[in-house]
Amino acid sequence: MHKWYVVQVIPGLEKKVKKSLEEGRNSKGMSELIEQILVPVENVAEVKKGQQKIIEKKMWPGYILLQMVLTDDSWMFVKNSNGVIDFLGGAKPTPLIQSEVDAILKELEEKKNGVVQKHNITIGDKVKIIDGVFINFIGTVVEVFHEKGRLSTMVSIFGRETRVDDLEFWQVEQVLTESERV
Repeated sequence: MHKWYVVQVIPGLEKKVKKSLEEGRNSKGMSELIEQILVPVENVAEVKKGQQKIIEKKMWPGYILLQMVLTDDSWMFVKNSNGVIDFLGGAKPTPLIQSEVDAILKELEEKKNGVVQKHNITIGDKVKIIDGVFINFIGTVVEVFHEKGRLSTMVSIFGRETRVDDLEFWQVEQVLTESERV
C-alpha cells in the first residue's frame, strides 16, 4: 500500500531531486512503487523597488513528500538519489499518519490558487521602526497598503500621538505581545 513519507534533501535542490526521482522511477522499474512526489510550495507576494512581485516559495525548504510503497529496493533507490539526505524517521522510515497527509494536501490545494503576503502586518499590530528618522520608536499600525509594500503607524513623540506615513515593510519589525511570546 502506498504511504506518504517525508524525505530530507539538500535545501535548494528540492525540484531537481523531484525531477530526478520522476525520471529515474520509470527507468529503474519503480513506477509501481513510487506514486507521487511533492515539493510543497505557496505563492508569496512581496514588494521590491515599489513593484509587487509574486514568487513561489517552498513551504518546507529541504524537504519533499513521497507517496510510495516502502520496499528495500524503493528505499535504496530514493536514499541513493542525488541530493537526498535521508528519510525522516531514521533507520526505519516512518510514514505520515493519514490525518496529517489529509491536512497537508488540503493546505496545498488551498494555497495553489491563492497568494500569501510576505509581511503579515495588520491594522492594530505593534511595530518597531528599524530604519529612518523615527528609528527605535514603537507604534501601532493604522493603515496597511500590501500592494505598495507600505504602512502608516502612530507613534508617541513627547507624549503626543504622531502619524508616520509611507514606511516600507522592511523598515519595521513586528513587536510580539506578552501572550504571543509564550
